[in-house]
Amino acid sequence: MSIKQIIYLSFLILGGCKNSSHVEVPVNNSSNIVVAIKFIDAFYSFNRDSLASLMSNAEASQPNILYYQKWAECAHYEILKRNTFFEPSDSLVIFPVTVKDDLMAALKIAFNVTDTFHISFRHGRIRSVETASNDLNTYYDAKSWVKQNRPEFIEKPCEGIWDGGPTPCECVKGMLKGFVEFEAVTKVK
Repeated sequence: MSIKQIIYLSFLILGGCKNSSHVEVPVNNSSNIVVAIKFIDAFYSFNRDSLASLMSNAEASQPNILYYQKWAECAHYEILKRNTFFEPSDSLVIFPVTVKDDLMAALKIAFNVTDTFHISFRHGRIRSVETASNDLNTYYDAKSWVKQNRPEFIEKPCEGIWDGGPTPCECVKGMLKGFVEFEAVTKVK
């Protein structure tokens, strides 16, 4: 564990805000970490304008991340734990966040997904953001089932998915509706 991570964890423990939606920024951290924490705060506060502002130099990432932010809001993502961030280089911060969401609830899975944000920097400003998650195979099976068996739930609402599409809320709602049916059908088997 780096000294930056130790300082960060000390502030979290002393401040008692380990699992809150807002984290106090340690004074001695790099500017990239400060911006990464602001990014996570903006993403999970569902403040589109604040997030877009932080990503003003990351134009290529904006459609995907802004879409995902609205998807997360409509699926009621709730932060359960801000995991330890990593700064593997002076131009990258990796920030995992474990969330509770409606998607796992619809599948009746006692599992909380960890979204991992890979935030790249240039001169202290975000230049790109990529995401990854540890979704279970059941999640992907359910998505495939919905596409094959209930395309009417998602075809129109999910146009432009993850590329700035116009209806992320309708998309996730259609997916949730399909997930409920998937869970009922697979439960019977």
